[in-house]
Amino acid sequence: MRLSSPLYRLKRKARLLSREQKIPLHEALDRIAAEEGFRGWSLLATRADATTPAGEIFAQLDHGDLVLVGGRPLQGKTLMSLRLTVEAMRSGNRGVFFSLEYTERDIEGRFRAIGVEFEHFEGLFEFDSSDAISADYIMERLASAPRGTLVVIDYLQILDQNRQKPELMVQVRALRSFARERGLILVFISQIDRSYDPSVKAYPDLKDVRLPNPLDLALFDKTFFLNKGEVQLRAAG
Repeated sequence: MRLSSPLYRLKRKARLLSREQKIPLHEALDRIAAEEGFRGWSLLATRADATTPAGEIFAQLDHGDLVLVGGRPLQGKTLMSLRLTVEAMRSGNRGVFFSLEYTERDIEGRFRAIGVEFEHFEGLFEFDSSDAISADYIMERLASAPRGTLVVIDYLQILDQNRQKPELMVQVRALRSFARERGLILVFISQIDRSYDPSVKAYPDLKDVRLPNPLDLALFDKTFFLNKGEVQLRAAG
């Protein structure tokens, strides 16, 4: 059964319905799911997750990779990164999520949005929202992380916010060396410049990555750019 719209649009529709009819969001989500032919939102989300290429994408990642996931707001960057994390954990590896954008409760909600029970991965998943997030902090926190751990950094540009920290280029190079040495997969969620126009090209690319300060994007091994729920893989180097 094909969905009438990408998952992110259906969620937006549910939020609007919730506000207009003053009903709980979960009830609005279930109503939207019913319109799509599903008994509940969790079933719809599970079906949507099954049609995304997360498993295929994860299979293309190698230990030591630096991966960039880019897209404009509401295009599914966080959900895609969490799906990759789930694939890693399903393979018996660990997942770590660094973010200044979300709380742990938010992330639990994102797990539910892709039809995954957060509790199923208890002991394999860690969340960190420290204000001290930087390359040095991340490497310290991952000092004992086993080979194959998939790490999400939400988002690339937060490494560039604290002027007391090393330059962005220095931090990413340090993380690249660390990932190679330890056999980790580092996934950076990235903002895209507002100048990107989807009517001109279907997907953003490296030229559209928002960079307040210089960064050699060839440091990334693989990039995934999202638009309207679709994803495009590119080799960055």
